[in-house]
Amino acid sequence: MEKRLIINADDFGFSEGVNKGIIDAHTKGILTSTTIMTNMPHAAQAVELAKNFPNLGIGVHLNLTAGKPVSRDSAVKLILDSQGNFALTPAKLAIASLINGKVRTAIETELAAQVQWLLETGFKPTHLDSHKHIHCFPSIFSIVCRLAKKFGIAAIRYPYEPKQVTRLPWPLSDDQSKKRASSIRKMAKINKWQNSSYFKTECLYGNAHTGNINVNFFRAVCLYNNASAAEIMTHPGYIYDLDASKTGLVKQREIELAAICDEKTKRYIEQAGIKLINYRQL
Repeated sequence: MEKRLIINADDFGFSEGVNKGIIDAHTKGILTSTTIMTNMPHAAQAVELAKNFPNLGIGVHLNLTAGKPVSRDSAVKLILDSQGNFALTPAKLAIASLINGKVRTAIETELAAQVQWLLETGFKPTHLDSHKHIHCFPSIFSIVCRLAKKFGIAAIRYPYEPKQVTRLPWPLSDDQSKKRASSIRKMAKINKWQNSSYFKTECLYGNAHTGNINVNFFRAVCLYNNASAAEIMTHPGYIYDLDASKTGLVKQREIELAAICDEKTKRYIEQAGIKLINYRQL
């Protein structure tokens, strides 16, 4: 069985250093795909960089919890604070989207604007995923599926991570990471029941090891992944211009970048006979 692997970098557009790190991960390492936060200040720079690398798949990293909105529609004000920034935590967003129809309207309006932003730059998104996994919330997942249909986008990240990745022989993860991965796994099962037509992979790796992705993690994927098509979620970047108050991943981004570019990682991929692809190739 041929094994195909998408290695995606989240947070394209987050900062100049993250943008540079993602491009280096693609040109010097094994990164095949990225998703752009179209509402971030460095999103335009990310697009200009990506134009030079046609083999790098570009999707949209849907975002409702960091920064300011793309949309100027008044409906979106419902999920903003007095300074015009996104106001809700992921947990509050999940609850509000479930019980309040006006919040769902605000969400759909803003997420549509984020996708449209990338389309207007000349890029057709290869897929959709999200910051803080907000697309997994069942009430929001239905909205994301409608947007995928509206804009002709063929794939949405399937966030299901097999439970065995939290046990040996995989690298160990802490209890908080295990709980987060378990919650996402449960939502992924609901998502699959809701609409599985946009899922093009069998699983996602990186939920339980967010902040702990290194060469040993890539080795484990190469040895123990049994899926014919899987995705690894990564967050590479340079940290010289990162604000630690706005992201929980700082030093780890450079560790992930180094691991993606490490010759050992490349050798593990080659020895496992894994074909590296992006969502466009699915």
